[in-house]
Amino acid sequence: MIDRDEQGRPEPPLAADETATLLGFLDFQRATLAWKCAGLDAAGLGATVAASSMTLGGMLKHLAYVEDHWCSRALHGRDPHPPWDTVDWKTDPDWDWRSAAEDTPEQLRALWEAAVDRSRSGVAEALADGGLERPARRTWPDGRAPSLRWILCHLVEEYARHNGHADILRESVDGLTGE
Repeated sequence: MIDRDEQGRPEPPLAADETATLLGFLDFQRATLAWKCAGLDAAGLGATVAASSMTLGGMLKHLAYVEDHWCSRALHGRDPHPPWDTVDWKTDPDWDWRSAAEDTPEQLRALWEAAVDRSRSGVAEALADGGLERPARRTWPDGRAPSLRWILCHLVEEYARHNGHADILRESVDGLTGE
């Protein structure tokens, strides 16, 4: 049985192997983002703070892209999923953040949830095919490839950093606070 906190987030295991620990922390970070975006309408997902153009809607779309990039494109060498397959990233490197304002809250949540589901499947596939040491299929320009372990740590870091932003954005919308 998975322990859950007062927001319903799955608690990472206290004593587990490396894989379960990494996946536990990643799922906790994903659940934190879902909690920070829960119940918000387009105005709430589009709110900004101070000089930043960052929004919770943009964060959902950006993290959907990050999930697909690392757990499908990089890890397995697959072609980009829609909508990423039509983006000219060289001319619009912030497309994921910027274009979120054109999407409904339902579209943003569905895009992110589908990307997370694909990531879970892609990670399970890679774990069965080499475990945490399994290298990504797409290499960096110098020929090196990150391991699945590196990718999972990177995803935890990416979510943790953006969840800090999400705390501030959500508090500005309706006063909701919490880790």
